[in-house]
Amino acid sequence: MTSVEKIFNALELQRTELIELMKKLVSIKAIGPINNGDGESEKADFIIAYLKTIGFNEIEEYPAADPQVKGGLRPNLIARIPGKNRAKTVWIMGHLDVVPEGDISKWTNDPYEAVVRDGKIFGRGTEDNNQALVSSLILAKCFFEQGITPEYDIALLFVADEETGSKFGLNFMVENHGELFSEDDLYIIPDAGEPDGSVIEVAEKSILWIKFKTIGVQAHASLPNKGVNAFKASSHLVVALENLYQKFPGKNPVFDPETSTFAPTKKSANVPNINTLPGEDVFYMDCRVLPRYKLDDVLKEIKCICKTIEHIHKVKIEITLELKEQAAPATPVDAPVVLALQAAIAEIYNVKAKAGGIGGGTVAATFRKVGFDAAVWATIDDLAHQPDEYAVISNIINDAKVLAHVCLPKMGQE
Repeated sequence: MTSVEKIFNALELQRTELIELMKKLVSIKAIGPINNGDGESEKADFIIAYLKTIGFNEIEEYPAADPQVKGGLRPNLIARIPGKNRAKTVWIMGHLDVVPEGDISKWTNDPYEAVVRDGKIFGRGTEDNNQALVSSLILAKCFFEQGITPEYDIALLFVADEETGSKFGLNFMVENHGELFSEDDLYIIPDAGEPDGSVIEVAEKSILWIKFKTIGVQAHASLPNKGVNAFKASSHLVVALENLYQKFPGKNPVFDPETSTFAPTKKSANVPNINTLPGEDVFYMDCRVLPRYKLDDVLKEIKCICKTIEHIHKVKIEITLELKEQAAPATPVDAPVVLALQAAIAEIYNVKAKAGGIGGGTVAATFRKVGFDAAVWATIDDLAHQPDEYAVISNIINDAKVLAHVCLPKMGQE
């Protein structure tokens, strides 16, 4: 029996262990201070204790100072399994924090008391990101129990603050402890994916959120000539902004959709009554832009469109940037981490996984910005941040098998 097969068999026996582990993790409200929580320290303490029980002798701690939490520190942990070849590390990263439960009336059960039902574990944080934590922990447990040495070092990385910007998590680690990481390492972040495991996220679009405030002159609606209708002008602006699709027409089949998108979204109330011509009007736009384009160029074009509307409709338009985030360079679709995951996914799930891009942002961007090829992958039903969030038990086990496949020689080879 090969090392991979031994690990696979051992993982199949971890069902009871992983359920109890998930229940404990869910019971700890690891919510950041921006969301009125106490941070991740209690959860980190539990994980440190668990790591010691399964065989880790040394756990590296890299706390980030944050006066907003009790104790003033946000935890970041690394637990390593030495490999046959110490020149390379396979990093498996999960985040400790979760989002708040939201409207508790929408939950079937207490969100912080994990419930097993229909092959799933329900509770806040089960999918995002406790599934990754549990998969990596039971994987490490099996390596120790079976006495198997991985091909390369395995480093389990547990970070804080992913849900609220990563300032005290991965960003802190890369900025202050960059010597820990190498461009030859493999970086796997099990924090997004599809129900069948068929997509490996390797790229993200740039993000631009803009607030448009159109200022005219309020008047009685029966005398529109005495005012300047801000709502009418902003409506013309919404239509004119469609020209952005022609100005930035590029396509990239890695993404779905393969084009940049420019979507008017939130609309603020203007006047409270029907018979008043609004003197001010506010709306927002969410732009997801292909990495080939600079956001400064998009903004320049937006400002030109606004000037045209100002001239035609005799209004003033104020632009406020709510978010501006230029995309990090994409991980190549043939990067070693992508190829290793594709081979493993094909073996475990019998699926030909494709490398793809997303419109949203992930913490992988932190690695990519400094030149490290990171891949985001997991098998999930995409219930993150929703009521009755759950993780599928079989996915927790099978995702751990995929990670084992990456960390060990190919099937039948020793």
